[in-house]
Amino acid sequence: MCACKISAQTLISGVVTDDRGPLVGANVFIVGTIDGALSDSTGHFSFHTDKTGEMALRASFVGYEDFTLTATSHSNINIRMHERPTSIDEVVVAASNYSFGKSDNFKTMDALDVVLAGNSCGDIVAALQTLPGTQKVGEDNKLYVRGGESDECQTFVNGMHVLEPYTANVNNNGSRGRFSPFLFKGINFSLGGYNGEYGQALSAVLPMETKDVAESDKLGVSASLVDWNAGGTKSFENSSLSFNADYTSLGLYNAIFPDRCSWTRPYGKLSGEAQYKAELSQTSVAKAYVGYDFTTVGQQIDERALSLNEHNIYANATFKSNIGKGCNIFMGIANSSIISNIDDALTAGDHYHNRRNEIHIKAELRKLFSPALKMSVGAEEYIRNSTKRYGQSCYELQYNLTAAHIDAQIRIAPKLFLTLATRAENTSYDHRWLLMPRTTLSFVHSKQFQISAMIGRYSQTAADDYIAQSDYRLSQNTANHAIISLQYSHNKTLLRIEPYYKKYSRLPLLVDNTYENNGYGTSHGIDFFAENHSLTENLITTLSYSFNQSKRLYLDYDAPRTPSYASRHNVRMTAKYSLGKIIFGLADSFATGRQTATRTTPNYNSLDANITMLVNPKIIVYSSISNILGRTNIYGYDTGNASVTSTRDRFFYIGIFVSLINNKAYDISNF
Repeated sequence: MCACKISAQTLISGVVTDDRGPLVGANVFIVGTIDGALSDSTGHFSFHTDKTGEMALRASFVGYEDFTLTATSHSNINIRMHERPTSIDEVVVAASNYSFGKSDNFKTMDALDVVLAGNSCGDIVAALQTLPGTQKVGEDNKLYVRGGESDECQTFVNGMHVLEPYTANVNNNGSRGRFSPFLFKGINFSLGGYNGEYGQALSAVLPMETKDVAESDKLGVSASLVDWNAGGTKSFENSSLSFNADYTSLGLYNAIFPDRCSWTRPYGKLSGEAQYKAELSQTSVAKAYVGYDFTTVGQQIDERALSLNEHNIYANATFKSNIGKGCNIFMGIANSSIISNIDDALTAGDHYHNRRNEIHIKAELRKLFSPALKMSVGAEEYIRNSTKRYGQSCYELQYNLTAAHIDAQIRIAPKLFLTLATRAENTSYDHRWLLMPRTTLSFVHSKQFQISAMIGRYSQTAADDYIAQSDYRLSQNTANHAIISLQYSHNKTLLRIEPYYKKYSRLPLLVDNTYENNGYGTSHGIDFFAENHSLTENLITTLSYSFNQSKRLYLDYDAPRTPSYASRHNVRMTAKYSLGKIIFGLADSFATGRQTATRTTPNYNSLDANITMLVNPKIIVYSSISNILGRTNIYGYDTGNASVTSTRDRFFYIGIFVSLINNKAYDISNF
């Protein structure tokens, strides 16, 4: 009886292929039945069925469109499948962008990695300086990207602009980023070619997104020779409230490890942060953040006793909502205020006062029209004012900047994507609209390989001092970007190569004791980045190399020349090795000499190391030392031709991080 049943069955057989050859593991079956089979290593399949005559045969495979045919012949069936086009909402273009935290891109860094990177000591800016395209400028430690000034890189928190993202300090003492890495779930550092949403940045943008509503309570403390911290989070049903307080003082450290300076008051900073997050519905989220820093420091310089104090407050409130039919709205408002006072700033008995304020208002609508088209439109307003008093140099400056943008992301072929963007800006004192088109063409073959080409125009207002001195005659500075990006990842290795070219125009240039838009410049080079997780178990290594050649005629330059902050070659190598509950980190940074008005500085080199020990799940001990070899790096020369160096060659840090409630000791900022 069994033999009769088998002989009555029909054998279905054939082969499954795509444009490149056989497909392995495709599911082939008869619609409405459980009869079917998977294709083998050669793409062939075969199975028996009780059905006879015509039958609906279907094949499915992940990433491919389903294939259906009516089979009249039951053998040698040729099934040719086509890849399902990636939805425009799924594609991730990584060109000229490094994403950390929760990201679809290659994951290279999270909050803990920022803390453990080289000698960053938890500073986001110091950690980003391990990436290609950044240049080491040790006298202030700010971000300098691809031949651009530090203020050409702008920071955004939850989409809202931050007027001053660095802590205050005196000359030759490096600044730090103001924000804790634990505050953010995602950090996206773009070195150029960014879309129309971001403006007022000639070289780079650093958008950071804070964490969502916390699901549990947290409380933690940390302590070291230089800073003391306490923070926590109280979670509610659909919201959470977080706080963080920090006190930094170099008084004890200077007493134990004296440096080259004569301090009348050691560097000190008192800061606090708070954030409220609420899920108003399943599709709507509101966030409010406020942070405050007070910094003070005093230094004896020749016959004057420089004394600095600064208040810096930043606050923003944002709202996001999915309103249905593929539409999302965003609204936000932010305020930045900085008040700086310096006694004996340049000469004994003088006083410098500067107050800056910015209000940023923004709204944006995003809509997914189809799997092949996504668009966004937005408008924003910057309201800026500042006051400066120093001797005879006094001014009160106030102006508005209005901007609008429209971006369209288009899938023009299954693996080919085009972004078209336009941003328009107008300053209240210029009364002219500046139009900035931007285009990116990307071939995203897979998550392993993509290549992109980008061109675009970018703008930024001049510094307040230059606008005031020119009596509002300075229009916006502009820069044109052209970038080619190639990225490949395979077997736990990421490679990226990016040649780029930037052309500056309308830079401020001092002509007959007034600033005019006659300055110009170029910056071109190539960046290379490699990250490897497979050399040996528990070892992560990175290599960054940047070549940059830049020249510009601006400010008080009398001829085009390389800016004093730019070095031609920058190389950075890092290694992180985990051994049980101990993590070892090593980083080496090298940069060729920088050209100054009188001569070229020697090459820069610093070898840094750190050790992190997980004492138990709630306690971490972290230690680091910068410039192990004790090299005296020279950053430039003053008017007397004396070397400009850091106040100390080495810096040693040891801290303990304790979680009192949550079981993650490293989540000490508790946001």
